[in-house]
Amino acid sequence: MRHVVTVRPIRTEDDYDEAVRRIDALLDLNPAPGSSEDDELDVLSTLVEAYENQHYPALPLDPVEAIHVAMEERGMVQQDLVPILGPKSRVSEIINRKRKPTLKEISALHQHLKIPLEVFFT
Repeated sequence: MRHVVTVRPIRTEDDYDEAVRRIDALLDLNPAPGSSEDDELDVLSTLVEAYENQHYPALPLDPVEAIHVAMEERGMVQQDLVPILGPKSRVSEIINRKRKPTLKEISALHQHLKIPLEVFFT
């Protein structure tokens, strides 16, 4: 059975806000896969992503920002980097931008925190 999903293009901030509110409402419903609500969620999410990419392009993170984001996503604190980077003083120097990570440290951050290598070389 084919579902008909009716959505409008996102052309303005008001359209965007309305689409985000509808996405939140659909997520609260926890729609069944393949349902009309699930189809609507899929279409709206695609439209919102396209609008955001066009109007709010993501700025590239610098290495320290990328480390902070990766730590936050994993619920880590600075001390948790000691097994990855070495002594507490070295972790502190990197986090406080007093020294740049070495190639070995970059490799460890990439391996353990899944930080893309290009973040360190742009």
